[in-house]
Formats: sequence, C-alpha cells, structure tokens
Amino acid sequence: MSANKVDELEVEAADEVCASCGIAGVDDITLKMCAAGCDIVKYCSDGCQDLHRPEHIGACRKRKAELHDRDLFTQPDISYMGECPLCCLPLSIDERKCTMMPCCCKIICKGCNFANQMREIEQGLEQRCAFCRNPSPKSQEEGRKNLLKRIKKHDDPVAMTQMGKHHEKEGDYGKAFQYWTKAAELGDVDAHFRLGNLYYDGRGVEKDIKKMVYHWEQAAIGGHPNARALLANYETNNGMFERAAKHFIIAANLGEENSLNMIKKCFVQGIVSKEDYAAALRGYQAAVNETKSAERKKAEAFYARR
Repeated sequence: MSANKVDELEVEAADEVCASCGIAGVDDITLKMCAAGCDIVKYCSDGCQDLHRPEHIGACRKRKAELHDRDLFTQPDISYMGECPLCCLPLSIDERKCTMMPCCCKIICKGCNFANQMREIEQGLEQRCAFCRNPSPKSQEEGRKNLLKRIKKHDDPVAMTQMGKHHEKEGDYGKAFQYWTKAAELGDVDAHFRLGNLYYDGRGVEKDIKKMVYHWEQAAIGGHPNARALLANYETNNGMFERAAKHFIIAANLGEENSLNMIKKCFVQGIVSKEDYAAALRGYQAAVNETKSAERKKAEAFYARR
C-alpha cells in the first residue's frame, strides 16, 4: 500500500473518533464537528471540546482563516445585481441603467422598461409594471407605500434596502441602519455593502472598522464589485498589496472599470503579472459585453437626450 493511501486512511480514521478522548463514533455515539467551524476535528461532547481547546485552538484559527479566504476570494459567477427577469441578460452594475419596480421589487434593465413604456404610449395603454403588470405608482409617496406593504406582508429584503436608501437620502441614517440591518439578516447583498459604509463613516452608528470589514466582505462574497474595490483600498492602506490585487481582479471580472484601472497600476508596479492583467482585461470586457443589448442601447440614447 502506498504512503499516500496510508495517510488518507489515517485522516479518515481520525475523522471518526473524538479528538479529545479518542472514542469512536458508533450507533449510540454521535460525533460533531468543531463548533468553531474549522472542519478539522470532531468531538463526542461539549466537555471534550472544552478540554481539547488549548491544544486545538492554533490549528483551528489557521483553518478558519483559510476557509474564510477561500470563500472571500472565489470569483462570483455574476454580480449581486443578477439578471433582468424579462430579457434574462445580466444587469449592469451601474444602478442608473436599472429600474427597481416598487410594486413587486423586481429590478429590471432600462431597456426592458423603456420598451414597455414605448409600447404603452403607442397603444394608449395605462402605465403598468413591465414585470407584474400592476399599475405604476402615480407618485414617489405611493411608491414608498408599496414598499412598506411588501415589507409588512412579505418581509421583502429588497424593499427594506430601498426604504433604507430613501431614509439615507433624507439624512435619517438611524432609520436607514435599521432597514439595512434587517435586510442584511435576510441575505441582501447591497444592504451589507451599505451597512459597511455606515460603519466606515460613523453615520447612524459608531465607527467600527471590524464591522465595516465584515459587511463589506459579506457583500463582496455575494458579488458586490464596489465592496470589492473598497476592501482593496483597505488592504492597500494596510500594506497588503497582494490581497488588494485579488480584490481588484475579482471586481474587474464583474465589470468594475476603476478596479481594472487599478490592476493596470498593479501590473506597472510589478504586483500582478502580465498574464493576470490580460486575464482581468478580458474578464472585464466580457462582463460589460454581456450586459449589452439593442433595447438597452436605445434606452440609453433616449435618456441621454433628456
């Protein structure tokens, strides 16, 4: 039997015994993974885990850091914006090119929204949501009431994040914080990003760098390129240039132009290779091209003339 095979069997055997007392996992004994989430060892009881903690804590922290970085630096397949539910093309990370429908809280591209509005005008129809077909709100106040209804009835995190934006615009950062905290708990990526900003600026909450980093990292893992860019700047300020470059590359691959420019600077400074820069450039161009369509081009030209 090869040495590698022996090592694999030893690891498998270690997985089936308590790391503290050595008792094997059988029908009447259930072993549980380390509660800290390191996925290295198992225990038969909380008591055994407490006894083994001094011996295990170093390896535990190292493994948790490895798992954290694995998740943090994995390239998302698509940005947090997702796809337009109508044309099924990726939405632009530029929110100005998208429209959030306050009746159903779906985010659609302006190409689909523009095409729907032109059809309604040509046929003399009442303006309705391009997705759910409910009548469009007649005012901003009516739109906000729709958001509040969705929050109350559906616990909608997208509606919560949008309400937080309204309160932020009005200078009520405390209320914005409440909405974004709830939305983040429900998994909204943009809410995590905006909470990080509040903790960075100390608006509505006390400044807290640790919480700032936590929320930006959660947003980055969820595909938020702006969170990536801010984390890259944070790492740069701490002298962690290789980590910063990784963030810039991932953000560039999601279509974030400023991050691509920063990768170019990193290449000039010798922080990233020519191959990495070229790959980031191709990734950026591919991400941007995927968001283009004839309808979106027409909408962009129309709104540019207004």
